[in-house]
Amino acid sequence: MLELKNISFGVDADGTNKEIIRDISLTIPDGKMIVVTGPNGGGKSTLARLIAGIEKPDSGQIILDGVDITEKSITDRAKMGIGFAFQQPVRFKGIQVLDLLRLARGKNLPIAAACEYLSAVGLCARDYIDREVNNSLSGGELKRIEIATVLAKASSLSIFDEPEAGIDLWSFANLIDVFEGIRSRIEDSSIMIISHQERILNIADEIIVIKDGQVSEQGPKEDILPRLIGTASMVPECKKSGSWKEGEENW
Repeated sequence: MLELKNISFGVDADGTNKEIIRDISLTIPDGKMIVVTGPNGGGKSTLARLIAGIEKPDSGQIILDGVDITEKSITDRAKMGIGFAFQQPVRFKGIQVLDLLRLARGKNLPIAAACEYLSAVGLCARDYIDREVNNSLSGGELKRIEIATVLAKASSLSIFDEPEAGIDLWSFANLIDVFEGIRSRIEDSSIMIISHQERILNIADEIIVIKDGQVSEQGPKEDILPRLIGTASMVPECKKSGSWKEGEENW
């Protein structure tokens, strides 16, 4: 279980401190798929980076399974079971998919096991196991390979920052299938996805809404999603994109 206690974070802007996360307290329980949503600029991705250790909070505590990890590095947090997938996966010229999966696992990974991870994200292992992680791969392929590395790592908490970013509609449809498959296998681990997309929100166990750097709502999907749909239904663009808007702010 992950606990955030009174977390705040700001950046220097024109000589003043701009607060991005403001005194956030929340809990990510075990065995759940949590989707974090809200207006652009509300602090969603910053929150994910704080949990992963990419950024350090100005105040507050981050506790993983009873251990205070607030001052621990991104490497230490990864060793303790936090996995992070970026909006734009990194390309590694000269590194094959098999090598990447073995690095993620942290120990020698048999080819058969690596193939199982690729199959779990809908990729034909025979076609990808020896491919280089370079510009020859599409955005959708890279997303799935990155998810496979998170699965190989066997993280207790896996964080995906806007996994739909930069991929086409066909790849997005397949991405939903992958997450639905992962959700069906969740036991003691947890998944946290930063997303605007209704189809991703719809497979969540719980939804957290972040607005103006604070938690404005948190609860079961059945309670939160109907209110979000009610807000979006007044804005025709939402029906086309499958994402949320509130006034001039994109969700």
